[in-house]
Amino acid sequence: MISRRTLFASTLGLTGGLLLPTAGAGAAPADWSRAVVDSTIARRPDPASLGGWGYIQGLFLLGTYRVHQRVDEPSYLAYIKRWVDNFVDADGHMSRTFDNLDAMQAGNLLLILHQETGDPRYRTAAGQIRARITTYPRTADGGMWHATGRTNELWGDGVFMAQPFLLRYGIAYGDQEYAYEEVTRNLSVYFRHLKAANGLIYHGYDADGDAPWKPDPTTGTSAHFWARAIGWTAMTHVEVLELLPADHPRRAELIDNVRHLAKGFARYQDPATGRWFQVVDKASEPGNWTETSASSMYTLMLHAALEHGWISGGGYTEAVRRGYEGVLRKVSVGSDGLTNITDISEGTNVGDLAYYLGRARNTNDLHGLGAFLLMNERLAH
Repeated sequence: MISRRTLFASTLGLTGGLLLPTAGAGAAPADWSRAVVDSTIARRPDPASLGGWGYIQGLFLLGTYRVHQRVDEPSYLAYIKRWVDNFVDADGHMSRTFDNLDAMQAGNLLLILHQETGDPRYRTAAGQIRARITTYPRTADGGMWHATGRTNELWGDGVFMAQPFLLRYGIAYGDQEYAYEEVTRNLSVYFRHLKAANGLIYHGYDADGDAPWKPDPTTGTSAHFWARAIGWTAMTHVEVLELLPADHPRRAELIDNVRHLAKGFARYQDPATGRWFQVVDKASEPGNWTETSASSMYTLMLHAALEHGWISGGGYTEAVRRGYEGVLRKVSVGSDGLTNITDISEGTNVGDLAYYLGRARNTNDLHGLGAFLLMNERLAH
């Protein structure tokens, strides 16, 4: 029987014939997701080489797990476990204070490993993050600060780092009431402060108005629309809505947020490449460039929103097709037989226009590898 996802993808033209290797590169693999995971592991056979406990490692390994769920490759799960075990001791303790949202994202891997192995250490470690969420500082209206050192600042990046973990934790361990309320409140607060009339959201908001990036004195928002911050928020809405009860009172509001972003994504998609620019609304700005991780995130959200019926229309269907093709044009196979994904922005704070445009355009950065895997597992399989 053809799966619903495969059938839906076929209506977008996303199955068969869309391998699109870069000119002069090696032959395109039959399974881009497996090729990206296998290539990354070949380059970094010791998972410790991915780096310390952080959100980009958590993102890539979450993408790796999504591939494992489909192909049932034990070595993928073993690779994830080896990385996590560098940070969880024999008693399930982690030597971390979790004083920023970024430090919480890899907690998703603890939940995965507890489910997959039954080892109680992973639940114990996840419980440290859950306990920290209770005491973590918030704005007056309940938004979790981006970091304890950034008083009353909300960044669009932040919701992906803590809220999907909290929701999964609550569902797994009987803590649903707190998780549903806290997660949906944070998404509501963040979106309300960051929302812009053009269908996008600003990168940051500061309730105090004294952040070094000079918030607008009236709105408290930053000045620009940085692509990946918006992408993090978009993906979070998908992950939360897919787990949230159908009758939850904030569900309609979250779907409205998705529709708001969908309009912005359709409005600012580059007609030449199908991707989206690093500063989303300034396509004609000298030095601006289309960024691969955010383009993967936007394509993922639009596809999921169409699949679930949160949005509809041929224009969005075409945007997904062009977005997916555009991302695949940034994926190639090198002469060594390993995949490369290009034009991935390095990690980025809130800044001015020159700062965003001047960010390094990396190849095989974990931001882009992880975002690609999450997108490709939804669209191609």
